[in-house]
Amino acid sequence: MKQTYNKEAFRSLITLSIPTVLEEVLSTLLQYVDTAMVGHLGEKATAAVSTTTTIGWLIHSIPSAIAVAVLAIASKANGAGDEAKLKKLAGQSILYAFTIGTLLEVIALVLSPYIPVWMGVEPDIVRPASVYFTITSISLVFRASSRVFSAMIRSIKDTKSPMFISVGENVLNILLNTVFIYGLNLGVAGAAIASCISFGIGGIAMFLLMLSKTKLRPTREDRRLDREILSETFTIGLPALGTTFVSCFGYIAFARMVSGMGTTIFAAHSIAITAEQIVYIPGYGLRVATSTLVGNALGEKDIRKLKATERVSILITLLIMVVNGIGLYLFAYPFMRLFTNSVNAARIGSEMLRLVSFSEPFFGLMIVLEGISYGMGRTKHVFACEAVSMWGIRIFGTFLCVNVFGLGLKAVWLCMIADNICKAILLYIFRPKHVEENADDRGALR
Repeated sequence: MKQTYNKEAFRSLITLSIPTVLEEVLSTLLQYVDTAMVGHLGEKATAAVSTTTTIGWLIHSIPSAIAVAVLAIASKANGAGDEAKLKKLAGQSILYAFTIGTLLEVIALVLSPYIPVWMGVEPDIVRPASVYFTITSISLVFRASSRVFSAMIRSIKDTKSPMFISVGENVLNILLNTVFIYGLNLGVAGAAIASCISFGIGGIAMFLLMLSKTKLRPTREDRRLDREILSETFTIGLPALGTTFVSCFGYIAFARMVSGMGTTIFAAHSIAITAEQIVYIPGYGLRVATSTLVGNALGEKDIRKLKATERVSILITLLIMVVNGIGLYLFAYPFMRLFTNSVNAARIGSEMLRLVSFSEPFFGLMIVLEGISYGMGRTKHVFACEAVSMWGIRIFGTFLCVNVFGLGLKAVWLCMIADNICKAILLYIFRPKHVEENADDRGALR
């Protein structure tokens, strides 16, 4: 019986995760294209694009937290066959996405001239960084919508459709980058315009896709604010938002300390961070599939299915991250050269990538354990683990290395690696436990 559940979990995970992995890869590719195409304009252009990356993560953390809550609630409702709740939640997701997205867009546009200054970049980087952030912020309402609506779509086990939208976004972004960066000679501003248009069209497409699903098509009544669902979303989403805030503020402090080490080092650091993403993106794709299946199993009240999903997702993620870590170590330098013409930046960055390659399995474990917890709607302990590890190890350690001992970039990346390993261990130790004494002979939760 256990073997049957494992096989079923394996098939479901593979079926759902292949599109989500591709979607995550393609979403990251959009950032890769900007970094690579702008990187060939020089180190200053790379720094201008990379300076506000962590601020962007912070802003996008709010719709991402809503998406975590929406996926947990909707996948559980789908597993329980509660179509009325699915429609109601779809209506609420429209309210959440448009309201939060518009508010974030206004705030980002107001603060855009000041953010590069706060990040401590060199004076000649401030203006192009501000221009890039201002233009890309115009698409925030569409990006927020895309994240929330794609969570709704994935909750009913449709992971292919969002992937196709990501394909369209990336093809469009590459074409527009070519036109605006090189054809019209707009440089950094051209990359921002291309991304803004691509995100806008992608957000509209995701909205229309959600409305095309019979299960998710809300009535006019469903679009009115529902306090019960708002409370449930708040209970799950607030700790998830706290986790992302703690993480993003940590990344901002981390980037702020590294940016003071000089343009070449910061460019090498930023490009290496971007390059590493392709290695762990499959883990995030599996996390989405895992959260969906865990939520569905919870709705079905089938503990055996739930446990099998956990076992198989952890095993698959670890195997993928071991292979990817080996690839990252072997091809670190040519990978860096894809993003920059600077031999010095590529050399420094490749050293960091080889260093971090050994910790990729731990990073994968951290990602999939987060997915399991999010699928069950248990987000509080994830917040606690993130806060302790990010600020107690990465930020405090980096502060000591840079400001007290005057160490270089290698020491900074060792602090980052220690943080990822610590989070994986903490999340495993404090992972949600199953109440097996409440399961009957068929493995169903009462």
